[in-house]
Amino acid sequence: MKVLIVLTSHDTLGDTGRKTGFWLEELAAPYFAFRDAGAEITLASPKGGQPPLDPVSNSPDFQTDDTRRFEADAEATAALASTVKLSDVNADDYDTVFYPGGHGPLWDLTVDADSIRLIEAFNAAEKPLGLVCHAPGVLRDVKGTDGAPIVQGRKVTGFTNSEEEGVGLTKVVPYLVEDTLKAKGGEFAKGDDWASFVVQDGLLVTGQNPASSAEAARRVIAALEARGTK
Repeated sequence: MKVLIVLTSHDTLGDTGRKTGFWLEELAAPYFAFRDAGAEITLASPKGGQPPLDPVSNSPDFQTDDTRRFEADAEATAALASTVKLSDVNADDYDTVFYPGGHGPLWDLTVDADSIRLIEAFNAAEKPLGLVCHAPGVLRDVKGTDGAPIVQGRKVTGFTNSEEEGVGLTKVVPYLVEDTLKAKGGEFAKGDDWASFVVQDGLLVTGQNPASSAEAARRVIAALEARGTK
């Protein structure tokens, strides 16, 4: 089981003067779900090297057993420090791709040509796709094999408008995930704010928020196992 995890390289939260990046739990929980299932994991980002961590995600209020495990794991932190460049990645080399969120992806991965190319390649090869929290937004400009938006007519979820309002960034982000997925024809579903909620439509798995990260990864693993991928 070969898993590609794609992280943002964007570190600026609009014009607020604050830093952003990927959300630690959304990397750590899937990382260990995949690794504990025996997967070989590669981390990638648009710029390569160490991707930016949203500092809020590693504050005491948001630490979890998985985030603490990740920070104490030399193999995991070494992989994070040396992500491969997205432009060097070939979808044929992997069984699945997983996108953690954080606000960063809204600025770079959404419009990144290599990211769009990879997702389209995974989808065309009928390989599972996993995206959580803000990351489902990166599907905005991705096309399916029929040339229509990849989310059109498919059940999806992601960070909701009310959750974005809850963190006070509705006017800061370049777009709202919920509104964008709906505008592209996605059948957007959501659970309670901040509670785990995962939607699966065929081989497309999306999670609503950080709490959904582990379950989203487990759904991807189950989809791989159903295909006989070990």
